[in-house]
Amino acid sequence: MIIKYNPKLKELARELRRNATKAEIRLWQKLKRDQMHGYDFHRQKPIDEYIVDFFCNKLRLAIEVDGYSHQLEETWKKDVIKAKRLNELGIQVLRFSDGQVLNDMDNVLRVIEEYIFQFEANGNTPPSIPPS
Repeated sequence: MIIKYNPKLKELARELRRNATKAEIRLWQKLKRDQMHGYDFHRQKPIDEYIVDFFCNKLRLAIEVDGYSHQLEETWKKDVIKAKRLNELGIQVLRFSDGQVLNDMDNVLRVIEEYIFQFEANGNTPPSIPPS
């Protein structure tokens, strides 16, 4: 499936890649170059009117790493709207906090692996993820 995006987001995505957070850099080290069970992830990927931190098209999976600002009500509401729109496009969203990525990487990777195992067990159909 071809995912369209707003071309105006292309430069912003590049800027976000250049200015990645420590947590994003650490998770990217585990996802890049097909390290996650052979699946191809991209970082700071424009999708529709949004940019997701990490995305695998084959898995129909977006991964978001949320810093402190995502705890604020206004940002949290935007995250909910973003996740809903991505779900409408057939994309599931996994969310992790910076703290989870920096302090509990093993469990973060286990959650991603569990998604992959369910995806493969479902005949390459994205499993449902409870809203975060």
